[in-house]
Amino acid sequence: LQQMLSIAVEVDRSPTCSSRKIADEIFPFILNIPLRSQREALLNTMDSQLLRCRLLELLFQHSCDVPSTSSMSLEKILYFLSHCSVLLHFKDETETWQRWDEMLQYLSLLLMSYQTFSLAEHLWSSLNDRMDLMVQKAKPRRQDSDNISHVDIQLKMEDFTHQMQRVLGQPFPPQIQEKLNMLQ
Repeated sequence: LQQMLSIAVEVDRSPTCSSRKIADEIFPFILNIPLRSQREALLNTMDSQLLRCRLLELLFQHSCDVPSTSSMSLEKILYFLSHCSVLLHFKDETETWQRWDEMLQYLSLLLMSYQTFSLAEHLWSSLNDRMDLMVQKAKPRRQDSDNISHVDIQLKMEDFTHQMQRVLGQPFPPQIQEKLNMLQ
């Protein structure tokens, strides 16, 4: 299935467009996956970083009170950090800290996927164009919204940490603290 989805993203002249179409079709099914382990298995085994990124973006957009209209970027990931509520209440009964833990896991996965397809490779481009860009040793293009400062990151992380402290109290479970450190 993962290989078929990856090929489906690549067959179009615009991988970005096809990943959006596929993600829009798959997303409602992700909302109905009952267990965290099953959701993580699906997302962790995706061959297409572009598709995984789009699915995670939809998941965070869905959990924001005010969804962002900007395109995917590092700035948008920071937006999710400060504007999304604890991820959707899936059908499994989990404790509050476990839902925060899952959200942090997905934020880290979103960041890694975005960095892979946007900042490290030319995955915005079609397969033919990508080959030409690699032969030319062209650097992937960066968006203006990818230029964020360390101060921005620090402030958003502090706000996010304070929000979690209000909900969870202190000290954080070790899993949460580890994911916070990794995300920052």
